[in-house]
Amino acid sequence: MTLLEQWRKTAYDADADQGELKRFWERYFEKEKGIYEELLAEPETEVAGTVKELADRFGVELMAMVGFLDGINDSLVTPNPIEEMDENTKVSLRFDTEKLYKNMVEAEADWLYELPQWEPIYDEDTRKRLYKEQKRSKTVVKEKKIGRNEPCPCGSGKKYKFCCGR
Repeated sequence: MTLLEQWRKTAYDADADQGELKRFWERYFEKEKGIYEELLAEPETEVAGTVKELADRFGVELMAMVGFLDGINDSLVTPNPIEEMDENTKVSLRFDTEKLYKNMVEAEADWLYELPQWEPIYDEDTRKRLYKEQKRSKTVVKEKKIGRNEPCPCGSGKKYKFCCGR
């Protein structure tokens, strides 16, 4: 079983005690927050190494680092091979700041996208714009339905039912 499969089995175990699972996620989110605080303090610095080295560097267990890598992978400039990685797999945490911010908003992780480390990266207006862009990207807008007796939108002058609505 790969590290990612082990992480997902533990983190998303439907048979686990719900209270215990909630505490697991609370502990994980605290560790995740600490890693992001460190990464965002120097966003231009590329952090790379093996999975084990990064876990040691950030002071977290190996499985927590695997979960972190799973979560950040979509925000990276070059995604890591998380599906088949082991503790000796070399990974990079070079992230796209805009993508990372939007992914945090999408995940509704306010404890991450409201971190003070974002302030030197994006001013308040930019953060608001990115937030709104991400929220709008998931909004489905239904176009007004054309009634059968209304004029056809193609401009023919005929009723819709006798023109494009046939």
